[in-house]
Amino acid sequence: MNETDVYDGPDVAPWDEPNDTAALLDDVLAALKKYVIFPSEHAAVATTLWVAVTHTLAAFQSAPRLAINSPEKRCGKTRLLDVVSALSWKPLATVNATTAAIFRSIGDERPPTLILDEADTIWGSKRQAEANEDLRALINAGFQRGRPALRCVGPNQTPTEFQTFCAVALAGIGDCLPDTVTDRSVSFTLRRRMVDEKVSTFRDRRDGPILAELNRRLVQWSQTAVALLADVEPDMPVEDRAADTWEPVIAVADLAGAEWAHRARTACLVLTSAASEDDEEGNLATLLLSDIRDIFARTGTTFMPAQALITNLSAIEESPWGEWELTPRKLAQRLKHFGIKPNRNTTGTARGYRIEDLDDAFARYLRPNASNRQIPRNDAVFI
Repeated sequence: MNETDVYDGPDVAPWDEPNDTAALLDDVLAALKKYVIFPSEHAAVATTLWVAVTHTLAAFQSAPRLAINSPEKRCGKTRLLDVVSALSWKPLATVNATTAAIFRSIGDERPPTLILDEADTIWGSKRQAEANEDLRALINAGFQRGRPALRCVGPNQTPTEFQTFCAVALAGIGDCLPDTVTDRSVSFTLRRRMVDEKVSTFRDRRDGPILAELNRRLVQWSQTAVALLADVEPDMPVEDRAADTWEPVIAVADLAGAEWAHRARTACLVLTSAASEDDEEGNLATLLLSDIRDIFARTGTTFMPAQALITNLSAIEESPWGEWELTPRKLAQRLKHFGIKPNRNTTGTARGYRIEDLDDAFARYLRPNASNRQIPRNDAVFI
């Protein structure tokens, strides 16, 4: 990797102090916590490392998104994006840019960091989501290097490739971000500050130069760090898409030493677990499967007729199943999504669901259940 591959940003002097990545991350963390009350130390650590990743993106094949939401306004989202923008590599902040303009702003070499506020105005409703489908597709494609978008350009409508790979930070109110975006994100939910929780006010005239100096240090650090990070493969505490998302974050933490490495992996486990739990609660198909698992565990049966299962589902408080007017046929259609089909008990007297036909879906789509299912002595029909 030559110097041009590593860095093509503004002219700055070479790193003029010991390459102490840990000290630099400590300073970034302190700056973030000065202005923002995070929901946990894990969220603050993850944000710190994500900022550092934006400066070293040339070393990685994936660009994790930073997804921030809150239940209401005045929870600190915009303030956090202000600070993140001041610290990140070449921030491109917008709330209303067209997708075409964003395509043309990313470029090939050392792309900017895209900052999107008020995501609820982009994907907050079905109509808005449909109108902004191209932007969602761009953000998803840009998670991985080497996935350009193809558009026809000019009077001759010449097919032209546009690069999509870049870091992205998004913030919005409520559950507004598309699942395919949050699945590629380091994500957490901000809360409104308590009366006794104090932060410094952010004034660009006063605080901007301080953060600009910290940004300069990150730029200088990245000139050395990109080469050090280019070929690393850190041990990951998660798998699959979560590992793709968190690998750059963990790699930067490892460069800072044992303490940051431990904090990063802990943050990874905590935040990905919270995100998985939110996904399960928000996904009705998965929630249905989870409730069925709980019913089988609570009753200790290995077979349940379809109508008995529907009765038990409808009896769950604060669940939508009673309003769904489920029938055995409708239930079968919904479970078919998971490859589950109704069957008969061993005596052939009732049609329903056997636990052995459900266990595979439980293992694939649900988090482990701490409670142990009771094992009955037979598969007698449950009424």
